[in-house]
Amino acid sequence: MGATSPEAYAEFLGERRAELMARIADAASRAGRSAQDVTLLAVSKTVDVPEMLLAAKQGYAAFGENRPQDLQRKAEALRGVPGIRIDMIGNLQRNKINKVLGNAELVHSISSLHLAEAVSNRAQARGIEVRCLLEVNVSGEESKSGMAPSDAARAAERMMELPSVSVEGLMTMAPAGNLSAARACFSGLRELRDELRVSTGLELPTLSCGMSGDFEVAIEEGSTLVRLGRIVFDPSYVDVRR
Repeated sequence: MGATSPEAYAEFLGERRAELMARIADAASRAGRSAQDVTLLAVSKTVDVPEMLLAAKQGYAAFGENRPQDLQRKAEALRGVPGIRIDMIGNLQRNKINKVLGNAELVHSISSLHLAEAVSNRAQARGIEVRCLLEVNVSGEESKSGMAPSDAARAAERMMELPSVSVEGLMTMAPAGNLSAARACFSGLRELRDELRVSTGLELPTLSCGMSGDFEVAIEEGSTLVRLGRIVFDPSYVDVRR
């Protein structure tokens, strides 16, 4: 928020949300889909609880956090606010699992079978079910986390046997600054999802892909959940493509 008044910032959030929802609807329409099929996840890692509350009043309901300790703190602060969910979207280390369990609605970043097994063990001990996505490194970039597409089928099949975890889809991150490469990455994730549906019998309804610079392309290629951060919360964000 900075020096901006809460009233002015709330107005910005509302106007920006209306713009984003219109762009999501247009992208969905181009793909012959409904905007109702796409969730806008507001990535709140750069803001705190007061800004999230203002965003909630403007219609945002789903938020995403990168750091387990921030997710835990914000989830506890927002526990009494109806209709708000917080997802874990960043790298998850095994020693931070307990901070996420019971606080995250959906864990996007199950990047290995070892992590899935650790989550299952902790969740079973606490008597809770964890909804999760497999993080897949479709682009093959060394800088990105996630399992190789060739490992996803084995991981999904193994996770079907694990107690207290539910595999609900796939997540990926595309190469930055290259919309053609991003499109290939997103279509690759969709094609992998289709293959896994056949091989595992899982529905896998969620495809988490698309960020501030490429979310429209992601929606055109089948994304059901876009993770938008600065474009949601930062008034100084400039979309160079518009």
